[in-house]
Amino acid sequence: MAAQHIPLGSGDAVRDLKSPDARSLRPRMSTRNRLLFFLTAWLIVLMPFLFWWKTWFGRPLNNQQMREYLSDNDHPRHIQHAIVQLGQRMSQHDASAAQWYPDLLRLASHAREEVRSTDAWVMGQDPAGPAFHAALSKMLEDPSLIVRGNAALSLVSFGDNSGREQIVSLLEPVSITSPSTGRIKDAAKVGTPVHQGGLVATLVDGQQVRELRSPISGRIRTLELTTGSAARAGALVATIDPEEEQVWEALRALYLIGQVQDLPAIRPYQRELPEISDRVRKQALETEREIQERANKPAN
Repeated sequence: MAAQHIPLGSGDAVRDLKSPDARSLRPRMSTRNRLLFFLTAWLIVLMPFLFWWKTWFGRPLNNQQMREYLSDNDHPRHIQHAIVQLGQRMSQHDASAAQWYPDLLRLASHAREEVRSTDAWVMGQDPAGPAFHAALSKMLEDPSLIVRGNAALSLVSFGDNSGREQIVSLLEPVSITSPSTGRIKDAAKVGTPVHQGGLVATLVDGQQVRELRSPISGRIRTLELTTGSAARAGALVATIDPEEEQVWEALRALYLIGQVQDLPAIRPYQRELPEISDRVRKQALETEREIQERANKPAN
């Protein structure tokens, strides 16, 4: 008898495939393979979490970890983590934090910019900290804009306005210039957000490739030289607008120590523009109002 062919989609064919005999013919994953599959899936979820947990500065450290991290020169992020945790203890008036104050003074001259900037910020959490005032005053001469700015902001908590000009500069765009002649390669686009140290463009000078990086976190405001453009030494390549948090902290500090001559740097942040948040705009208005009131008070 000729073999019977069952058309695709036939109801009888579906019933046959669902029968116990048909299911028993399907290949089954072994227990070992199932375990390997679930283990791999678990690791895919777990590994990003562990990386985040290990690098998150909010993760609490015990005293032993604090000691180890503050001295871990091979891992600057460990030092930053410990400094941030120490700052939290200081802000909570935890008396145990004082045992690490000598480390904060030592780290004020650390080779890594990110360590010094975090250190400068945290020293402002305790204006009674011994020698912090002198250390912060010295950091106003740091080669890094962000270190100088954080030192100036921290000095305000000591009632010291000697860093006022540094604070005003935190409101202003930063210029990136070409260190030599060459040709621009791989330039970023206007409006691109950048982190501190983020790549803005590369400069090809003969066989040498130089990376032009942003000294602050923010957004590319202008790009004067695009990809393929020739650059001369000292030519303006790009300007970077500072990030919102930097602007907000500077405005809060100038609310306390700002002067009338600082108003031209403050007023651009009073405009109703998409890139200016309501929080920043209100702070800029309040800062100008306070400066004007302070200037109009009769001298004693």
